[in-house]
Amino acid sequence: MTFDCVLKAWHDHQAELRGFLIGQIKEPAMADDVLQDVFFKAMREGQDFCQLENPRAWLFRVARNALTDSRRVSRKWVPVPESLPTEHPPERAPVDELDACISRTLPDLADRDRDILQACDLGNMSQIAYARAHGLSLPAAKARIQRARERLREALARRCNVILDDSGNVCCHIAIR
Repeated sequence: MTFDCVLKAWHDHQAELRGFLIGQIKEPAMADDVLQDVFFKAMREGQDFCQLENPRAWLFRVARNALTDSRRVSRKWVPVPESLPTEHPPERAPVDELDACISRTLPDLADRDRDILQACDLGNMSQIAYARAHGLSLPAAKARIQRARERLREALARRCNVILDDSGNVCCHIAIR
């Protein structure tokens, strides 16, 4: 059973639909496949298609939906080779590797050095809050943390053989237990 209203709408809009699909897909053969799907859907609508106020809009909506469906189905799959190269975890910066040495060295520091370093550098306390909590002026707290950092740096250099580059950054170390 043919529906003249479907055939008429198809005749009126097929070229425009095909141009739209080729513009989207860039491959005429695939565009023609999608176009054929749109035609079959219009034919399946049958008499309901004949009742549409704007068959062109319906055809374009169905074409856009079919285009979306075809893209979803035709995702490109990449074959996985039999042997994949082993993936090495990203290397941590030398300074990041010091965490174990720091945790072994902190207990050996004087109590007040360890306290300010753990509170301000390893914890989330600001130097102002530390100064207030310990009855110090801000300059005194800043001086104390600088001296504690210097003593920690010296202890790390001895204990872990920390070597600094020309810029003063940690370039390497050897963790000694």
